[in-house]
Amino acid sequence: MNTKKSIDYQEYLIESLKDPAEAAGYLNAALEGGDISVFLLALQNVVQARGGVAAIAKKTHKSRTSLYKTLSEKGNPYLETTNAILASLGMHFKIVQVCN
Repeated sequence: MNTKKSIDYQEYLIESLKDPAEAAGYLNAALEGGDISVFLLALQNVVQARGGVAAIAKKTHKSRTSLYKTLSEKGNPYLETTNAILASLGMHFKIVQVCN
């Protein structure tokens, strides 16, 4: 009988994304594919790791509704447009950790 405790992948992911360097690397990897929906899913995971939408809403002075809409499957059309423009120029977004 296997007595080794298994860890849920989502729990492991959220725990690892509490580290700012891990979160930045994770978001950059999501951006590299060029699919905004993948990036938004990754951003949802980072937001969850950093205290959830309520905590981020408080820090950004945005409503939770606005943030949920931004992070939804449809996402932010401005981000999608900007990403398309950058891709056409042979460029892409990059996430960097800012030291406070």
